[in-house]
Parts: sequence; structure tokens; C-alpha cells
Amino acid sequence: MNEAYLHPGAALRRLKTDVFGCVDLCNTGTAGDAPAVRRDTTAARWWARWLAVWLASREARALRALEGVAGVPRLLAWRDGVLLRTWIEGRPMQEARPADARYFRAARRLLRTLHRRGVAHNDLAKEPNWLVTAQGLPALVDYQLATVRRRPGRLFRSLAREDLRHLLKHKRTYCPDRLTPTDRQLLARRSWFSRVWIRAGKPVYLWVTRRWLGWADREGAGDRQL
Repeated sequence: MNEAYLHPGAALRRLKTDVFGCVDLCNTGTAGDAPAVRRDTTAARWWARWLAVWLASREARALRALEGVAGVPRLLAWRDGVLLRTWIEGRPMQEARPADARYFRAARRLLRTLHRRGVAHNDLAKEPNWLVTAQGLPALVDYQLATVRRRPGRLFRSLAREDLRHLLKHKRTYCPDRLTPTDRQLLARRSWFSRVWIRAGKPVYLWVTRRWLGWADREGAGDRQL
């Protein structure tokens, strides 16, 4: 790996800046090589730096567990507060508006692979975390909230179910005529984790992200593919 990746001078374009630092598209410095995405927590606000490092470390752990999975970025480095991962070319779901049932079948297979590797994404309600590639395939970015378990238990199964429910919500939005009876049953049944989250966790999350961090509904969703 080219060490220039890890330094600000390698940036091609700023993708995002918030209290947790900045995210840049970087030049590898190698002719014909693909760019990379650098999440720099050293640029975080002093009072949020510990949280930025913790979130980036969760992403690094998830990407290690998902090494080799198509549709998932590959971790290049996690060192000195800087996370580096491969760039995936694609359009965010809210822009691409996938209406092909094949996209959602492939997305379900991708989720199944994540869960078999012991990774629950935990942030799939946000459309910018779903990409549609030029080939019409799904890709997933932003694993800062991901849970990694070597031995998945009841909580992990609930989190995996929520991942699937969020995918089905997007399918209901963009491809409603292809919802199956099983899909509708899953959408109608909230897990215990979802019920607790809606009543207790979500109001706090919305207050923190909107009032404290200043995020809008589709912001704070990780690396945007622009």
C-alpha cells in the first residue's frame, strides 16, 4: 500500500466533514489504480474524537470480517486514527431509485453473506448506505455502527432481522409490486429490539443527531459516493 494514502496531501476530493472528522477521496499515486476513501478521525472536534475513533474502529473490525465479499469495501489500513478503504463506484439508493426486483434479490443475498460472516450492519434505514453500481448490483458502505459477533446469539439475530426489515422497507418504496407475502409478514412484525429502539432509543438518537450534530435525515450516513 502506498503510504501517501494516509496523509491529507493525497486527497482528490472532500466527500464529507462533520464533528467526527473528514472523509476524502484519495489518489493512490499509482497509474491506473483505483482511488481510495480515507476517514480521518484526527480532524474530529476534540470533544468527539474518542467517539470518532471508536466508530472507525468498529468499521475496521467489520471490514476485516467481510474481507473478500463483493459489494463491500476492502479495508486497506487502520492506523493512527486514519481508516483507509477501497472506493466502490455507485449511486446512492435515493438517487438511483432501483425499481428492478433483481437488485433487491441481490441485496438480500448480500445481507445473508454479511450475517453469515457474523456482521450486522445496523444502519440500513439510511438510503445513502445502499449503493447501486453501474451493473445494477447492490453495495453497502459505512460500517461504523456495525456489530461483529463470532458466535451470534439472540441479540445478533434481532439485529440481522432489522437489517432485512430495512431492506424490505426500501423495496416497498422503490419496488412495491414485487413484495412477496413473506416480505409483508416480515414488515408487519417488529422485533423486540425494534420496539425498544422506537420507544426509547430513537428519540434520543434523533435529538443528538439533529440538535447536537446538525444532521439532516440523509446525512451522517457515512461515505457518500458522489
